[in-house]
Amino acid sequence: MILTTRGILVCLVLSAVGFVETAWSQTLTVEETLLVEWKSVYGQVETRNRVPARTRIGGTVTELDVSEGDQVEAGQRIAMVVDDKLDFQLGSLDARLTALNAQLETAEADLARGEQLIERGVITAQRFDQLQTAVDVIQGEIRSLGSERLVIEQQIAEGAVLSPEAGVVLSVPISRGSVVKPGEVAAVVAGGGVFLRLSVPERHASDLLEGAEIEIGTVQTETSTRKTGRLAKLYPQIEGGRLQADVEVAGLDPRFVGRRMPVRLPVGERSAILVPERALDRVGGLDFLTIEAEDGDKRRRTVVPGGTVIRDGETWREILTGLDVGDRVVLENE
Repeated sequence: MILTTRGILVCLVLSAVGFVETAWSQTLTVEETLLVEWKSVYGQVETRNRVPARTRIGGTVTELDVSEGDQVEAGQRIAMVVDDKLDFQLGSLDARLTALNAQLETAEADLARGEQLIERGVITAQRFDQLQTAVDVIQGEIRSLGSERLVIEQQIAEGAVLSPEAGVVLSVPISRGSVVKPGEVAAVVAGGGVFLRLSVPERHASDLLEGAEIEIGTVQTETSTRKTGRLAKLYPQIEGGRLQADVEVAGLDPRFVGRRMPVRLPVGERSAILVPERALDRVGGLDFLTIEAEDGDKRRRTVVPGGTVIRDGETWREILTGLDVGDRVVLENE
């Protein structure tokens, strides 16, 4: 069979038409989609507990065991405060106790002789009672001094400044040799884990809900790698036009308390028209979509795209103008 030049041209045109039909075989019917409105703010890394370790007695700091950044356990000694006056008081009490013990030995000896004499009727019962009272009085004074000694020993032991809980030392406002008063802060210990503290403009207060998911960062990424948190607490008091909120984030780096991190908060919803990124074609600075009409014809239409959204691992673009609900967008085969 011999084909003319015109027949060969017709065959090539039909082959080209068939190629175009197979290249644009998928369509997407445009629908409105609800998008979450995000508000970008900065959160500050904070610890759940920030407790000062205070001195319990006044005196001079003789030992300082920690510095900023050290990890401490609950009850661990942070510093040692010594008051020399307590040692002098302890020595004075010991001397008085020694004298009273000597008096007690003499009084007990007199009482023992009084027991022998009263059996023989040499002394009166009244004199014997006086000897017994003398022993009781000295014993009472010894017990009283013993209690005073325990108090001073406890005060000396309270010279050790202890960590109120396990955590990291944020600041140490004293140094070795400092003179401190009772109740003065020796160190600030942060513990109990970390969270993000947000300061949100008050106009968004009614749009936030406890338990809502928030995103860490300013740019949305793939779902598998996106870091999220949970809005754990909204504080009822608004100060300076700002609402305070706490966000729980798994795996938050606790090394630098006070570090600021970008956060995106959900503050509302709106309707939008989305198409896959691959459906757009940019030519000469303009963006085009291929639309399939009801009669099957395909036409290119100029559109104005907006931001990108990640859905099921695929990039979609919001179309601001040029596309209506119900239009059929032609997608390329991959």
